[in-house]
Amino acid sequence: MFTGLIEGLGEIVSVQKMGADLRLGIKPLFAFENPVIGESVAVNGTCLTVETAKNSLLTFYASKETLSCSNISLLNAKSIVNLERALALGSRLGGHLVSGHVDTVGTVLSIEEIGQSRAVTIGFDSSWAEYVIPKGSVALDGISLTVNTCGFDFLTVNVIPETWKVTTAARWNAGQKINIETDMIGKYILRSRYLEENKPKKSGITEDFLRENGFF
Repeated sequence: MFTGLIEGLGEIVSVQKMGADLRLGIKPLFAFENPVIGESVAVNGTCLTVETAKNSLLTFYASKETLSCSNISLLNAKSIVNLERALALGSRLGGHLVSGHVDTVGTVLSIEEIGQSRAVTIGFDSSWAEYVIPKGSVALDGISLTVNTCGFDFLTVNVIPETWKVTTAARWNAGQKINIETDMIGKYILRSRYLEENKPKKSGITEDFLRENGFF
């Protein structure tokens, strides 16, 4: 579990293809203290597991499934990524609940300066529209942000100067692919409603009914 508050940036130093999968070598560009083998780290908002940690270099394995629904497959040596270690129980939740399970990849449509902030508009497949609401939460490349406005196939967020400075947002350009994780609570609500509306109807014919109507 993560919060969407980026701890620092990391640099991709190696990308090794493993069939349909990838193994990434990432060098944190901040004090990544006491890394633990097996711990979860959000890399551009994608939950990956630390395989090795040696000489300030972390390695991660990304499966075909992870690559199919994220921008991890687009990374190469020298790429810069957002990093966040998993939330510890008792820690302050400053962003919102982020699972690290990316839903889809969107595309940066525009970046507009508004005062010292930037309004960033992201396009996405309209099948995800019901998961995005005005003033709701969204994680873009792992960054916890608030949806300003949205439509059937786009959303706009406001990126404040501090977030712009300490995350990869400052490197975004029109046409760039961005990981999107929609609000976790909203997904559960929609799934629950779907199951309730589509659950199989129970037959009214029971053994007692058959007995009462002379079938036994």
